[in-house]
Amino acid sequence: MKKYLDGFLEYLKFEKGLSENTLEAYGRDLSKFLAYLKQRKIENPIDVKRSDILAFVGQLLDEGAAFSSSARHLSSIKSFFRFLIIEGHIAANPADNLESPKIRRKLPEVLTVQEVDRLLSSPNVVSLTGLRDRAMFELMYATGLRVSELLALEVDDINLSAGYVRCLGKGRKERIVPVGQTASFWVERYIGRSRQKLIKGTVNRTLFVNAKGRKMTRQGFWKLLNKHVEQAGITKEVTPHTLRHSFATHLLENGADLRSVQEMLGHADISTTQIYTHLTKAHLREVYQRSHPRA
Repeated sequence: MKKYLDGFLEYLKFEKGLSENTLEAYGRDLSKFLAYLKQRKIENPIDVKRSDILAFVGQLLDEGAAFSSSARHLSSIKSFFRFLIIEGHIAANPADNLESPKIRRKLPEVLTVQEVDRLLSSPNVVSLTGLRDRAMFELMYATGLRVSELLALEVDDINLSAGYVRCLGKGRKERIVPVGQTASFWVERYIGRSRQKLIKGTVNRTLFVNAKGRKMTRQGFWKLLNKHVEQAGITKEVTPHTLRHSFATHLLENGADLRSVQEMLGHADISTTQIYTHLTKAHLREVYQRSHPRA
């Protein structure tokens, strides 16, 4: 079965252009499924039945997996068997018409404008890394970039005079996002005063680098973000995605249209962006409860 999985992952990488992180997720899910089939002495995809897939998902739930996790595994399995159909390895798809568990979508945590101000003001901009941190946070909040997109930026990807940044999102799809004056100011200051000293004259086009002048990892970013969240006195659970959520929510609260926010976030489907309308409605209810004399 492994040769079919390898072929599927190659198809996703070269035909669909999916990122390494997404490929790893597919690989983990399907390796677990194939190990389950091996235990049941099923070693050819043509022998897999609908009942086998249902039993696998049932086992995941019995082991305590969340509905979201089992739904993700099922989605990976469906994609795998669609690929096998396309390649002519099987004639019938055992995953046809299998419904994923209905997941109640959890609303993401967002920061208030005041909390964002405190977080962005937390870094000590006198230090080289503090100035870098301020520039990173300002750019994330100004553009709604994913942390992977932020850390993949190169110096040539941002045009401060024109006020935009170019990034590669999921599926290696390029998008252009506006950058405001405040973020442009801090990024320009970082490039002019901090970046060259951090890279110590080496040839490195990565925009944001760590203290050793190398490309920053997501783990490194998470660590420094946690430090500044604590310094800012923010008690909410803040992740690298929180600034992205806050960016979208604050835009909608101030009158931005959903399609524009969708384009800036790089969402392929507007239904993904619509989750932020629930957040703005919740905000309106809070304002009403707080402000109306008969609320």
